[in-house]
Amino acid sequence: MKLDASDKSLPFYEAMASSVRLQIIGLLAKQPMNIRELAEAVGLSSAIMTMHVKKLENGGIVRTELHPGRGGMQKICTLALEQAEIVFPNKMESIREYHQSFIPIGHYTDFAVEPTCGLATAQKFIGEVDDPRYFLDVERFQAQILWFSEGYVEYKIPNFLLSTENPLELVISLEIASEAPLTNNTWPSDITFYLNQVKLGTWTSPGDYGDKRGKYNPAWWPDGVNQYGLLKHLKVSNNGSFIDGKRISDVTLEEVNVREKQWTFRIACEKDARNIGGVTLFGKGFGNYDQDIVLRLYYEKVVPAADRIGDGV
Repeated sequence: MKLDASDKSLPFYEAMASSVRLQIIGLLAKQPMNIRELAEAVGLSSAIMTMHVKKLENGGIVRTELHPGRGGMQKICTLALEQAEIVFPNKMESIREYHQSFIPIGHYTDFAVEPTCGLATAQKFIGEVDDPRYFLDVERFQAQILWFSEGYVEYKIPNFLLSTENPLELVISLEIASEAPLTNNTWPSDITFYLNQVKLGTWTSPGDYGDKRGKYNPAWWPDGVNQYGLLKHLKVSNNGSFIDGKRISDVTLEEVNVREKQWTFRIACEKDARNIGGVTLFGKGFGNYDQDIVLRLYYEKVVPAADRIGDGV
């Protein structure tokens, strides 16, 4: 039996609201009994017992049938159900899930970069290095690494959040480093992140790493240029924005309009930065982490209790 908080379930609740009727249920759980046997077992008159049994019948808990006996017809009582489930209308279960997107390095939708700069696929450089015009080359969509000393790249990202899903946090992971001429492990760069034109905060990259080859770099990639970066996790939650758990601003999901159907994510090294040390982005097939830019939007999926299998009552 499935019950709810409406008036239609009230007879059940009224039937259960009695210690005598609970005793009757316990007795009938062992075996069927007639009215006289129940009355004697509980210490009540048959007339009072008949009233209690009637309540239990109205609640759908007990079933009665007339059977012939020594003194005529007798009413035999049996249990009509083994369990009941109560579904509360406001009882919800939160399930933490996420929508995930993979953004290839070359799939930027806008840019403004200054040399030193360049792009490459897993097979070759795209055009000439240090010429920003090649950031418009048709082959840029195959780029798996890019770098620039000043400016920005911007990505458009679809948002698959449903109206019934409650966003909790957005996590963006990417392998990133500074951009020095050739390489320099000590080359600080203030890299700033924006989401939907809202500044999330700035992280200072320690350097442009070239002391050893990147684990996934293709064999043709030269030894004397950008080799690998650091895997950073940018998180925007309802409590603020963070890089690897360290707060970079108080900007929340609500402030970046997280329910927009399309997001704009910008990575920038700005002209007024204290450390103008450029940006290198490593995608799948380059660096030490075989991944593109990965976005995960975690959310609570609210499931009405009526859609779940509840515990028996």
